[in-house]
Amino acid sequence: MTVRMWVVGIVLLPALAQQPAGSWKPKRINKAIELLEMGQPIYYAQAYGGYEEGKKMARTWADYITYDMEHNPLDFVALREFMRGLVENGPTASGHRTPAVIVVLPALGLDAPSMQASGWMVQQALAQGVHGVHLGRARDPEAVKRFVQSARYPFQKKGADVVGTGTRGWGSQMWAAEVWGVDPKRYLQIADVWPLNPEGEIMLGLKIEDWQALEKAEQSLAVPGIAFAEHGPRDMGLSYGYLDGRADPPVPPEVEAAGRKVLALCQKYNLAFLDNVLPENVEQKIDAGVRIGAGRRQDAAEKGRRYTKRAMPW
Repeated sequence: MTVRMWVVGIVLLPALAQQPAGSWKPKRINKAIELLEMGQPIYYAQAYGGYEEGKKMARTWADYITYDMEHNPLDFVALREFMRGLVENGPTASGHRTPAVIVVLPALGLDAPSMQASGWMVQQALAQGVHGVHLGRARDPEAVKRFVQSARYPFQKKGADVVGTGTRGWGSQMWAAEVWGVDPKRYLQIADVWPLNPEGEIMLGLKIEDWQALEKAEQSLAVPGIAFAEHGPRDMGLSYGYLDGRADPPVPPEVEAAGRKVLALCQKYNLAFLDNVLPENVEQKIDAGVRIGAGRRQDAAEKGRRYTKRAMPW
């Protein structure tokens, strides 16, 4: 087979990676969850924009898309149009209706009252048909409980004795069901947090991204309803006074130690650990326990997929 090459800096990359043979019939709405259940690491790209951006990202190399409204304007109309673009230019190579989309909001997990007051943002994001939310500054386990509560419907009882009764309301399922390609009643049944609900299609993540969050990471990551976590190396470094914003080696010793702690806790509570991966370290990171490859590097993702012998097309 002839493989075309192009030059990025001085690194030669294959223009098209070898895809698994045969077709794939999706078993889940959320491609990222399906892969994690198979024991396969997942990789993400980042986006922000409306319909045209959604069309452009519909065939992304990534397994899921981080939609960044933490540092971009909070615009749920644009998010709805982005999801419409994904659907209209889909499906993915794996046959999923869209890539999974996980939104980062300006809501912060500083304390329970502020998170409860920010719950409307979580609900608005989910109502646009996204597949998860990633919470910044997850410092307070009680805030994490309110975060999980805001993403659930009140009839879901598993874990409610800890996180409280869900607060999503009737009507939020209508557009989201269209995006997912299911009827509204089915959406209500499966729009719950995974892996607490094995049938759930929503992933909630925590950013343990400063030293204050790290102090209570054990309690926060033990909250039922969380699927993944990271140590937010850039913000973690900033909290210790490092201004370089490094996420790849070499990182400051405090950041390195934070990563080891959050990884160990993710393994303890059966959560997926998120960390930056590069082509030169993706295999080592996978062996160490990384299950979500950050860094938005397609070349790192291609190498990681070959290393884990992924069967699902991408």
